[in-house]
Amino acid sequence: MSTSPAAGGGPTRGPARFISGVVEGFYGRPWTMEQRTELFQREQKWGLNTYLYAPKDDYKHRMYWRELYSPKEAEHLIALISAAEQHKVEFIYAISPGLDITFSNPREVAALKKKLDQVKEFGCRSFSLLFDDIETEMCPADKEAFSSFAHAQVSVTNQVYQHLGEPETFLFCPTDYCAAFCTPDVLRSSYLLTVGENLLPGIDVLWTGPKVVSHTISVQSIEEVSSVLRRAPVIWDNIHANDYDPQRIFLGPYKHRPTDLIPKLRGVLTNPNCEFYSNFVAIHTLATWCKASPKEGPRVVETAGEEETEPCYSPQKALTLALTDWLQEFMSTDQPGGSRRPALLEQESSDEEPMQMDVSESPYCPGPGENPLYTAEPLTLDDLKLLSDLFYLPYEYGGIARNMLEELHWLKIHRQAAAEQTDKTEEWRSKARRFDSRCEDVVQMFNRLSNAPNRSILYDLYNYICDIKSGVGLARAYVKMLGGQGQPSALVMSEDPEPWGFRGGLSGEIQRMLPGHGNRDLFKHPPTTPVYFMRAYCDKDKTQVQKIWEEMLSGGKEQSPLMLQLPLISDCLSSGQISPSPGCAFVLEDELGTCGYALALTDAKAVAAGIQRDVNESLLKDFPSLVVVQVLPRVTDPTPAKRMVGQLLSSISSNGSRGAFCELRRSDRRMLEFYSKFGSFKHIQMDSQDIVVMATSL
Repeated sequence: MSTSPAAGGGPTRGPARFISGVVEGFYGRPWTMEQRTELFQREQKWGLNTYLYAPKDDYKHRMYWRELYSPKEAEHLIALISAAEQHKVEFIYAISPGLDITFSNPREVAALKKKLDQVKEFGCRSFSLLFDDIETEMCPADKEAFSSFAHAQVSVTNQVYQHLGEPETFLFCPTDYCAAFCTPDVLRSSYLLTVGENLLPGIDVLWTGPKVVSHTISVQSIEEVSSVLRRAPVIWDNIHANDYDPQRIFLGPYKHRPTDLIPKLRGVLTNPNCEFYSNFVAIHTLATWCKASPKEGPRVVETAGEEETEPCYSPQKALTLALTDWLQEFMSTDQPGGSRRPALLEQESSDEEPMQMDVSESPYCPGPGENPLYTAEPLTLDDLKLLSDLFYLPYEYGGIARNMLEELHWLKIHRQAAAEQTDKTEEWRSKARRFDSRCEDVVQMFNRLSNAPNRSILYDLYNYICDIKSGVGLARAYVKMLGGQGQPSALVMSEDPEPWGFRGGLSGEIQRMLPGHGNRDLFKHPPTTPVYFMRAYCDKDKTQVQKIWEEMLSGGKEQSPLMLQLPLISDCLSSGQISPSPGCAFVLEDELGTCGYALALTDAKAVAAGIQRDVNESLLKDFPSLVVVQVLPRVTDPTPAKRMVGQLLSSISSNGSRGAFCELRRSDRRMLEFYSKFGSFKHIQMDSQDIVVMATSL
């Protein structure tokens, strides 16, 4: 590594090996000792050489950094350091004292040295001081002792480094660890300039790139920061980190870091997903990247004791290679923690008697006409490719996921083509079938993943795949509804849906209230909040009202004989056979045209007599007026319909009516739900089993 001279001098080191591996540096539950040991095995197998121990929720790493480890804790760390050494992985112990250290207090510096001396006694030879994610305001005592925050950090770091005997590997994480934090920019950052000028040359600096989670890291950006730091940085890469969003996990390849970076860097450490078993792709593809040959010449990489070089890196090829290997782990039961059986069936101790089985009983075999035995289909490579596409990277979706979003958006904005014959109708139906097929692929992927033998991997992924399966199911039902397949769902007109019908909890609701919500969605599309317009009904609306009535009556199917045998008074009103009372009719419009109506008869008795329809006299005495409301399924917000009904009831009341009723077929569950949730309409007991009457007093 070529560096410029820095204050304090230091020993001259030979060419250092390229640091490559994993940093456990996320917020959340730390990995177990068994998982870390498994990580070392993988690193050795794939040619990575470093593990940086920095879990934010290890209290004695960060919050209680002054406290020494207990004998039991020491035993665990000694075993972990030994396991890393056994697998030829360099164990770097990181400590993060920046939350509350007083840099100018010698006792504080002594406590830091004492803590690291203890870890050194455990067999650790590599260390790191982290000053990330802390307040930058110094206490009064430090302000008197140091001219800047950077000077304070560098002073303590240099002291600790020299106290430990200037170890071969010693990493420093600055508070301004990415370009976005530098003021006014990287080249003019007084903080970074101070670090570069004063940090001893044997100390390497961690850097995340342009941002905390960097979309891309360019050669130019690394050359820029290297010139300021006077040394090549070690990349702490958060491209697969997910501790900032509990609804996301990243299963895409290591990407958007050209291999030309390799000669410009001291190393790369990935800080991946919190869920250990979900990181197979992240770590596997990083290993492939590290072995790639940059354009400036091949790079020799040590792999399990052998030297090899590889051609230029292809993210897609690296992903396929990783997924192929991951599939083998999914289907195996000999992984640490992997089990074919649920945990509840495992024997807790050898004293327990195993479950007995009558060997005289032959396996169950279904007979004629009985359900066949359920057989779990094996997981496929295509399933894992789909999984990776659905949970790709922070700034992009995989190709299949992107295609699904594009098709759903197109189907939604062209939904008129599903309701009536247009030049886009056949295209709409074709895209709808293709979208449905994609949704079915997700469901089948979920089913096969759920039955994979290695349960440890499944449990790390389960919440995410369950969530995407549910979301895809909602979208699938919505597209089918637009296409007229089956009865419209009550969900879209309900203010009390099942909890799987809405997403995000309190955090989601807060975000939706904020300005600009969704403006950073990976799939860009115009605002989708619909605008509705309510106006008075006129004669020219008769055709559109009749069309809506016929569509909602049939639900996309032929009218059944039962419907024809059960004519309602409201049918005559909706079909245009009779006209609504003056001033008692409204229509609802959106950007596509008429999408709903609310009509009323102030005196339903006279109309019923005219069409020879018997109506309960006591009903008409208390509720003389009839209302009929219908809204197309594309109106998913019940508020416009409620306002339209409120205006209609107000008009009826102004005409002297004491109450109004509505008639509904029992099969019209969507509008039954709507009236029930309206609040003022109550069920009226009637003799008919097929017609529901609801009424409200005015």
